[in-house]
Parts: sequence; C-alpha cells; structure tokens
Amino acid sequence: MRKLLGLVGLGAALTYFFDPEQGRRRRAMTRDRFVAFFRRRKRETERLGRSASAQAEGLVQKAKHLEEEPKPQPDDVTLTRKVETEIFRDADAPKGSVDVTVVNGIVELRGQVNDPSQSEALELKTRMVSGVKDVRNLLHLPGETPPNIVGTPGASGS
Repeated sequence: MRKLLGLVGLGAALTYFFDPEQGRRRRAMTRDRFVAFFRRRKRETERLGRSASAQAEGLVQKAKHLEEEPKPQPDDVTLTRKVETEIFRDADAPKGSVDVTVVNGIVELRGQVNDPSQSEALELKTRMVSGVKDVRNLLHLPGETPPNIVGTPGASGS
C-alpha cells in the first residue's frame, strides 16, 4: 500500500513539474524557493554568529575592566582643588576660615572651625579623597591657639 501511494505521489509530482504549459515556470519557482530558503538560513546563521561574537567580546571587556585602573598621583595643585571641592561642598562648610595646603600628597588643614566635630568631619572627608596620602589637621576652635603655633618660642600661648 505504501509503495502504491509513493508511486502515485511520484506520478503527481512528475505531472506537476513536467506539464507542457506550466512545468517550466513551476520548476523555476521551486528552484528559486529552494535556493532562497538556504540563502535565508545562511544569513540568519551569520547574524547569530555575529551576535554571539559581539556578546562574547562584551563579556571579555567587562572582565578586563572589573577593577578600575590605578590613576597616577595628581600633582599638589590638582589635589588641593579636589580636596577643596569635596570638603567645601556642603552649604554650611567653613569655606572662608579653612585653608587647604598640599605638599607631596600630604594635606594640611589650617584655620578656625566652630566645633570639634566639624574639624573631625573635615579631616575624614579629606582622607577619603583619592590621592591623599596623609592629613595634618591644624584646625582650632575660636579663642584657642592654633596647633602649629603651640609651643613655638614667642607665641602668646606658651
């Protein structure tokens, strides 16, 4: 029975493709569809390959840049500006009464603050700035002798 159905199908296909009036057009259309099918599959495969390649490259770049590259030590002027930007950012920061000096990455804070917690906060913010090697806190309260003058011969507090 299968053999008979197979032969009937083969006969129908031969009649369809070798019809004297439409056979040539049908064969050309079937050939074109067959070629187009494989051409589309080739393009889809290439597109998937490019996509996979791009995603793999992205993962490689992410892996390379997981850690931030070390930055060179900024010069003293640049570091001074960075520290000033960070510690004087708040509206209530003592901008006019505190001076920032940087020598070889070591920051000196000089001047007068209203309370000890403000002095500690400024020192902590300064230590958090990248590039700061150390902080010398020479801030003092109103009426106190500055720490850089205490014990100096001829100073009013000694």
